[in-house]
Amino acid sequence: MSVPPRPEIRISDADRERAAARLRRAMSEGRITMVELEERLAVVYAARFAADLLPPFEDLPGDPRDVLAEVPLTTPVGPPTVLRTGMGALRRVGPWRAPARLRVQSTMGPVLLDFTEAELTHPVVEIELELGAGPARIMIPEGATADVEGLAAGVGMIRNRVSCIPGEGPHFRIYGRAGLGSVVVRRRYRVAGMVI
Repeated sequence: MSVPPRPEIRISDADRERAAARLRRAMSEGRITMVELEERLAVVYAARFAADLLPPFEDLPGDPRDVLAEVPLTTPVGPPTVLRTGMGALRRVGPWRAPARLRVQSTMGPVLLDFTEAELTHPVVEIELELGAGPARIMIPEGATADVEGLAAGVGMIRNRVSCIPGEGPHFRIYGRAGLGSVVVRRRYRVAGMVI
């Protein structure tokens, strides 16, 4: 594990998002309430220095300084590739070259991103979803992992059926907003001899 930064060091947006994800996980485990989550998130997003991130974690398990440790996988840099649709379907299937960063915008149309045959040249793939009413399916290859901690849903559900712990394969970071449609992250599987 890398050494956490000194308390007086200024933090980045990635540091704040990592801390926010840990707080959301604490709420999902029943350790804090929704009201406490909102109070603590306000502190996290207002933080400027490393020391400012410690108080929201003082009564949670683990060393509060762990939230300041750098993650081993770096966030991709550069502008994202943008895919847009209104009411029509948006599909990326078969062999295609996956960018390091992808922004998907859909008003009502369904979204299918199938990475199982895609050329993955980056260890981390970021997918930012901006979804209205349509559902989204994201299929990742064997050996890949994905986390959806930064993804918020309105009425729809979010289902991640793969491991969220980075391993040796590609890792997908999926975040953003889903309105009415559900988001499912899974691998391909066979039903009655058909791959779906």
